[in-house]
Amino acid sequence: MGFTTPPPSLGGHALLVFLIAVVTLLLVARLLAALAERVGMPAIVGELATGVILGPSLLGHLLPGLTDWIFPRAAEQMHLLDAVGQIGILLLVGLTGTHLDVAMIRRRKATAARISLGGMLLPLALGLIVGYQLADWISGTPVGDRLLFAGLIGVAMCVTAIPVIAKTLSDMRLLHRDTGQMIMAAGTIDDAVGWFLLSVVSMAATVGLATGHVVLAAGYLLGFVVLAVLLGRPLVRRAMRLADRSEAPGPSIVAAVVIVLTGAVITQALGMEPVFGAFVAGILVGLPRAANQAKLAALRTVVLSVLAPIFLATAGFRMDLTALADPKVALAALVVLAVAILGKFAGAYAGARLSRLSRWEGLAIGAGMNSRGVVEVVVALTGLRLGILNTASYTIIVLVAVVTSVMAPPMLRYACARITENEDERLRKIDHDTWNGVPTARQPSSNAGEKSA
Repeated sequence: MGFTTPPPSLGGHALLVFLIAVVTLLLVARLLAALAERVGMPAIVGELATGVILGPSLLGHLLPGLTDWIFPRAAEQMHLLDAVGQIGILLLVGLTGTHLDVAMIRRRKATAARISLGGMLLPLALGLIVGYQLADWISGTPVGDRLLFAGLIGVAMCVTAIPVIAKTLSDMRLLHRDTGQMIMAAGTIDDAVGWFLLSVVSMAATVGLATGHVVLAAGYLLGFVVLAVLLGRPLVRRAMRLADRSEAPGPSIVAAVVIVLTGAVITQALGMEPVFGAFVAGILVGLPRAANQAKLAALRTVVLSVLAPIFLATAGFRMDLTALADPKVALAALVVLAVAILGKFAGAYAGARLSRLSRWEGLAIGAGMNSRGVVEVVVALTGLRLGILNTASYTIIVLVAVVTSVMAPPMLRYACARITENEDERLRKIDHDTWNGVPTARQPSSNAGEKSA
């Protein structure tokens, strides 16, 4: 058999346009992220604003010629940016999984479960109701797809953005507080269930809403998790140990990337969302006696500083805030935003109070759990790709992600300032400062106290 004709390479002009777009997105995203952090907001706000400013909401509306020159409407050009962004978000979700503190969740599983259930079930139920009622109004989907639209809105309402809230807590020096640790534990459970539900919605959108299809989707998901625990855990541990034998971080980084992307490949092949596989694979990489976390620092830097901003900027690029000029869309946005905030706050607060936490602790946990950030952006992009969302409904969901991310820092600061810091938190803060290179003076304490911290 003769050689087949090789596929054509990327043309010179297409490559030039792609490079210009990447440089523009990174420069603007970095500047806006720095500006957001300077005024006390998460960097994600500036990174999402990059796409909003450069996209149809502003620059594309005012100077369409310039926008079309930098970001041509040709599908193949956007696909190049999307490919880079998808790698970025899969690695970001995988790295988020590596930070899952399994020991802490086991230790405070009852409190974490109550907060997680409260912060998940109430907004999920409210999202399903609101989504079903608004489906014909703003979704642009056929009447028969109302359940799919409602399911996607429900998932968007119940998630918590662990990557965003972890960085927010770290920047505000609240990660050592008990409330910060509990937000991370409950939020991780919410995100894991959220990826599960998103995969169910995705499979239902692909193969239909028949009972057999939904059961099959759930079976695939549970089967994947069981195989990950029984087979994936020892394989990943062995692979990471072999990679860590090298003193250089390169082999460990390559191993972690391959494992995370392999998890994404498996779930994508099964008809589920690749982010679910990446998240589970990241958890396996982060388990005790698996990866050397210090060697993955360079990977985190590249993902957080380069790849994730490209993804977030392209996500904002698909927003069109001019759609809010339509009174119907603006009203729907206010309803969805109110339901998202009240549902998450009330549910997480109720779970905290049922766990006998104080009122201020409940408010702090509600504020942290309310931050949707990058996770909700992934949900919105999935809905857009599957045809469940149109531009207006996509804009509304991403708007919720931005607003809730902006709300979290000031509310956390206000509530945590009214919670007395205990001894365990003080010792944990010293350990965090030492780890991050901040000079501190540890006061004398007993060995038992230090071990408990």
